[in-house]
Amino acid sequence: PSSIDLYSKYDRLEDVLRNTAGHQILEAELGAKDREMVQLVEDVQRLQASLSKLRESSSTQITQLQIQLSSKTATLKQLEEKLQEHADYEEDMSKPLEVLLLEKNRSLQSESSSLRIANTELSGRYADLQLEFSSAVRTSAEQKELILKLEHDLSSIQTMSSLSRPDAEGSDLTSMIDSIPEPIREATAMFTGMAPQGELPQGQMDSLLSIISSQRERFRSRNQELEAESRSVQVTMQALQSELDSLRADNIKLYEKIKFLQSYPGRAGGSDDMVTVRYSSQYEERLDPFASFSKRERQRRYLSLSPWDKVTLSLGRGILSNKMARTIAFFYTLFLHCLVFLVLYKTAWSESIGRDCSAFCAKKYSDHLHRFHENGDNL
Repeated sequence: PSSIDLYSKYDRLEDVLRNTAGHQILEAELGAKDREMVQLVEDVQRLQASLSKLRESSSTQITQLQIQLSSKTATLKQLEEKLQEHADYEEDMSKPLEVLLLEKNRSLQSESSSLRIANTELSGRYADLQLEFSSAVRTSAEQKELILKLEHDLSSIQTMSSLSRPDAEGSDLTSMIDSIPEPIREATAMFTGMAPQGELPQGQMDSLLSIISSQRERFRSRNQELEAESRSVQVTMQALQSELDSLRADNIKLYEKIKFLQSYPGRAGGSDDMVTVRYSSQYEERLDPFASFSKRERQRRYLSLSPWDKVTLSLGRGILSNKMARTIAFFYTLFLHCLVFLVLYKTAWSESIGRDCSAFCAKKYSDHLHRFHENGDNL
C-alpha cells in the first residue's frame, strides 16, 4: 500500500509539472502575441500619420492648381476681351489717316453742335427762371406791403375797441369813426349793410376782426410759400450756373481738339462763326503767357525764401484765410499783451514796495539813533 501511494503521488506530481509547463508555454505565446499586436498597432498609427500627411499635401496641391487654373482663366478672358476690342484694327488700318481724321472731326463737330444746342436751351431756361424769380420777388414785396398795411389797420381797430364807448353821440364818436381807415369802413359797411358813418356794433366788429386776421394768416402762408419757391429758384439757378460753367469748360476742350485737328497738314481752316470766335478768345485766355509767367515768378520767389520765411508765410496765410484762426490769433495777442503788462506792473510794484520799505526802515533807524543815541553815550 505504501508503494501504491508513492506511485499515485508521483503521478500527481507529473500531472502538476505537465500543467505548469503548459501554462508557461501559453504565457510565452501570449507575450509574443502581445508584442506582435503592439508592433501592429504602431505600424497602423504610422500608416495613418503618413496617410494624413499625404491627404494634406494632396489638398494643398489641389488648391494651388485650382488657383492657377482660375488665374489662367481670368488671363484668358482678358486676352479674349482685348482681342475683341482690337478686332476692328484690320478694318481701320485699311483706311488712310486723313479719312480717319475726317471722321473724328465730324464726330467732334456733331458733339460740339449738340452741346451748343444744349447750352442754348439751358440759357433760355435760365432767362425764364430769372423772369419768374423777379416776378416772385415783386409779388413778395407787394404782399409784404399789404401785410404791413393790414397790420396797421388792425392795430388802429384794436386801439379803438380798447377805448370806452361814449354815452351819447357827438363829436367824440364822429372823430373816432373818422379815424378808422377808409378800406376798413367800406368793408364794415358792406358787411353790416349800414352806412360808413353809422355806429359799428361790437359783435360785427369782432367778426370783421376775425375775417381780417384769417386773411392776414392766408397772406402770411402765401408769403412763406413764395419765399420757399424763391429759395428753390435760387438753388436751381446755382445748379444751372454750375452746369453752364461745366459746359463752357467742355466747349473749350472741344475747341482745343478741333484746333489740333485743323493744325494737321492738308486740313483747311474752319468757319469763323461767333461761337468759334467766342471760344477761341476763351481758349487764348487760358493760354495767356503773362498769367503763367506771373505764376512761375511767384513760385520762384517762394522757393528762394528761407525755411523760416516759408513757415512764417504759410502761417500768415493760414491765419488770414480762416476766420476762426484770425479770432484766435487776435485774442491770443491780446492775452499776451495783458499778461506782459500785468507782469511788468507786478515787478514795478514789488520794486516800489521794496524801495518804500527800505526808505521807511532807514528813516526809523535814523530817528531811533537821533532820539536815543544823539550824543553817542549809549553806543
